[in-house]
Amino acid sequence: MMDSIEFGSKTIAFQLIFSDRKSLGITITPNMEVMVKAQRNVSIERIKEKVKKKAPWIIKQQGFFLSFLPRTPEKKYVSGETHLYMGRQYRLKITEAKSNSVHFSGRFFEVQTKKKSSTKSLLRQWYRERAKMKFAEIAEPWIKRFEKYDVKPESIYLQEMPTRWGSCTPKGKIILNPELIKAPKPCIEYVIVHELCHLVHSNHTNSFIQLQEKMMPDWEKWKAKLETLLA
Repeated sequence: MMDSIEFGSKTIAFQLIFSDRKSLGITITPNMEVMVKAQRNVSIERIKEKVKKKAPWIIKQQGFFLSFLPRTPEKKYVSGETHLYMGRQYRLKITEAKSNSVHFSGRFFEVQTKKKSSTKSLLRQWYRERAKMKFAEIAEPWIKRFEKYDVKPESIYLQEMPTRWGSCTPKGKIILNPELIKAPKPCIEYVIVHELCHLVHSNHTNSFIQLQEKMMPDWEKWKAKLETLLA
């Protein structure tokens, strides 16, 4: 089963496995996943206490393995370069023009601009506009499914976040990272479902995990895909 703890501004998710062992063991895999093996008769609260005590070591080990992962190269925003949108790669085509515009045509992003140096800002703005429209469209059926739990988000807001894909406020505002628009639709749905579950259960309790698995049984697959694709 999956669970997590909060340590400062970080959320440490871990895979919990119960077994016939005498002590709790924590392992960090090369892909930075946290595996916790515990005795069958130990409470979740006690396990979380121990994981929290080891949090500095966990973060240090994850940082060690992170240094070996391939890094996504910085985009140069030049013609011929590929960029993601909804999980697919599209080739960038830049032409000089009297006005600025971005068009989505076939397998190309066509950027017309007065100055080629403006390509990055123009494309980022296009992404943000598409994210605002698409996220609302993707979220709508999920919001209706969660109405049976007497919750409904106050609004969906876009905000760039360097380390998070989404969050929600106590008043029910769901905040999504516009970079999500580069991921496949199920990845976006996973983040939306995760935050809707938080409107029902504010913390990462067993009840939260059970609700997330009920609403989206394959959430772990899409979480992994998201973290791999947009690392």
